[in-house]
Amino acid sequence: MYLDLVFDVPLQQRFTYAQDEKGEAALGKRVMAPFGRRELLGYVIGEREEAPEGVAPEAIKKIRRVVDKEAIFGTEEIELALWMASYYLCGTGEALATMIPSGRRETGSESLLDEEVQIAETALALSDEQRHALEAILGTTAAGDTTEAATKLQPGPKPEQASPQRPSMFYLYGITGSGKTEVFLRAAEAMLAAGKSVIYLVPEIALTHQVEEAVQRRFGPVATTIHSAMTGSARLTEWGRIRRGEVRIVVGPRSAVFAPVQNLGLIIIDEEHDGSYKSGNTPRYHARQVAFKRCANQGATLVMGSATPSAEAWKLMEEGTITRLALSRRLSGGAPPNIKIVDLSGTEGCLSDELKEEIRETARLGRQTILFMNRRGFSYFYHCRQCGYELTCKHCSVSLTYHKQLGKAVCHYCGYSIVPPRACPQCGSLEAGFAGFGTEMIEEEVQRTFPDLRVRRADADSTSKKGSLRETLDVFRAGGIDILLGTQMVAKGLNFPGVRLVGVVLADTALHLPDFRAAERTFSLIVQVAGRAGRYFPDGRVLVQTFRPQDPAITYACSADIEGFYRYELAQRKDLGFPPYTRLIRITVRSKQAEQADRAVQKLAAILKRELPSDCDILGPADCPISIIAGNYRKQIILRGKAMAAIHQAVKRAISLYEEKKISSVYVELDVDPVQLL
Repeated sequence: MYLDLVFDVPLQQRFTYAQDEKGEAALGKRVMAPFGRRELLGYVIGEREEAPEGVAPEAIKKIRRVVDKEAIFGTEEIELALWMASYYLCGTGEALATMIPSGRRETGSESLLDEEVQIAETALALSDEQRHALEAILGTTAAGDTTEAATKLQPGPKPEQASPQRPSMFYLYGITGSGKTEVFLRAAEAMLAAGKSVIYLVPEIALTHQVEEAVQRRFGPVATTIHSAMTGSARLTEWGRIRRGEVRIVVGPRSAVFAPVQNLGLIIIDEEHDGSYKSGNTPRYHARQVAFKRCANQGATLVMGSATPSAEAWKLMEEGTITRLALSRRLSGGAPPNIKIVDLSGTEGCLSDELKEEIRETARLGRQTILFMNRRGFSYFYHCRQCGYELTCKHCSVSLTYHKQLGKAVCHYCGYSIVPPRACPQCGSLEAGFAGFGTEMIEEEVQRTFPDLRVRRADADSTSKKGSLRETLDVFRAGGIDILLGTQMVAKGLNFPGVRLVGVVLADTALHLPDFRAAERTFSLIVQVAGRAGRYFPDGRVLVQTFRPQDPAITYACSADIEGFYRYELAQRKDLGFPPYTRLIRITVRSKQAEQADRAVQKLAAILKRELPSDCDILGPADCPISIIAGNYRKQIILRGKAMAAIHQAVKRAISLYEEKKISSVYVELDVDPVQLL
């Protein structure tokens, strides 16, 4: 017998091997096999009795050894990998490697097959809005053409490729604190009671802990969590339990969308707007797209939710192609907070007098404050007033960020660091130094201003130790911290009863980025972090500090005019020809040699101009906004069209032609439906 293998390489073809000596290799197992001069981990995706036509049996290499005792993937995972390879223009093995945990052995785990699903009693009474939403989700049909919605919502299969059992798609759109989680959990209860399984996606590991606790309380041993912080072996153990049907509800961030649950009934995507659902590495998949594909294949229901939907989702709800289920009021006694814009012009330091006064008042009332700043480090811009010199990374075209605790200026892209110069390296002037502020500087100013208050910082630097973020959030929730200062990990989804005040220290950071989604991200972050205030008491306060008080993203967010912002933003996108009115594919070319990168991108652009239909645009070639990362010179081409099919086929043909005479020192990265263009 012969076996067809794929490897974690950028190739869509399969390779045929002879059975191993012990005859243990089989469909769904991982094996070690010779590949060129190397021995690689391969995935068995097919079996055949005879050698491929035109290949002599003695020329076929033999599998060296088998990694798994039992199959760890099946036909559903293989079909999904083939779809991902085709749509995201990556290797089939690359797709499978992304889906399947990398552990080499399962750790010990008790079998729970004999456990009955024990659902804890839920004391919360549903509001009329929640009850209506739940009834709609659990109904037999959904309003709107879900197939059309799916292809527009970047994209899933074409209508003719979809399963006859097309999925119902719903959007739980509600203000923060309106009870979306309870609706998700009740829907999951109903699915489990009907003998089906549930996947519950959340964007951040910080959020995963909170949802995990709620799910464990409600569902007990038939629930599990999988995420990237687990070891490969631990993830493989949970993967095995899920595949055997011992687990019926899976919680996790992006990669949990691949969980091999049996009899899938529901996928929930909480905080659907979040950019972390899009992978930054090959294959650059979006969990929302994969979720739709799985629901389409298995006749399952897809429920998304957010207080700030993505622009794509909002447009489809407006058109009626996704069913919108609205939750308009807070249920825990709170009310939408009072939000005020504070102009930072002329302010000394990070905190305005008004914000300081509100922090004092909040502490006097025995309540808590969250300060939000989406930039870590102490300060981020070194500038000489005499000659204009700027201190940048020697490997990347970005400024170094000063980390006071480390005593170093660090590049957040490649990790390069130096001790900050005392004088300008170019002219020797002492009128040089760092400006701008990050979370470290804010922490220092807060501790200096409020020495009697308990302050804790939560960012990637302060929570790098395993379990430290969870511990910080638990202490804050228990009232052991007066002021929690953090980046976006404290901005969304978290529920802290004691919070009265939220201060957005600088709302402008994302607005300066050369990206068409900059306004949407800024608006979303302000609305989300503002939603942490006053969730249980009707006295929440939010102060939004900014140097751009008239910017529409800030004014709409602070006036809580959600519909007004989406009308404005969609009009801008339509005029400029950006998603959701067009579809994009981004091609990034990188090389250690600038000339090679330029030659390659020009060559690709010339091929694309021949292949691209006349109704599609080619933007570039040009330098990426961050033109050098880790010593690699980066160029980009952006393809834009009304429909994905046309640009997709053009890229496939162009890459095929380019590969015939590719430049060996150049790497080409493909991003279908990019969410950022840096």
